[in-house]
Amino acid sequence: QVQLQESGGGLVQPGGSLRLSCVASTRTFTENIMGWFRQAPGKEREFVATISRSGVNTYYSDSVKGRFTISRDNAKNTVYLQMNSLKPEDTAVYYCAAAFGSLMATKQASYNYWGQGTQVTISS
Repeated sequence: QVQLQESGGGLVQPGGSLRLSCVASTRTFTENIMGWFRQAPGKEREFVATISRSGVNTYYSDSVKGRFTISRDNAKNTVYLQMNSLKPEDTAVYYCAAAFGSLMATKQASYNYWGQGTQVTISS
């Protein structure tokens, strides 16, 4: 069982930055591929970023590539999402998720555990 708790959301002006954190309550964090997803009002949840178990490999959606950075600290059971150059269209509830496997995962169905989400609002 993996419990995930996100934090770091808030209201930011366009062009600003936020760093989301997700702490995993598990003894097997290094066995988990981690991912970030988001769901905007009236839209389906979508993939944002994923990171391999070691943290060496990452993959991003086209909409955030070059602006967002996913990272992890396995000693702290934590995955991060650094978000820069934020746009109003980044407004959404952001979820972290954990999967078991050897590769990175972009599909929601690959993830076994989900956090409750943290609201990110980009507005002037």
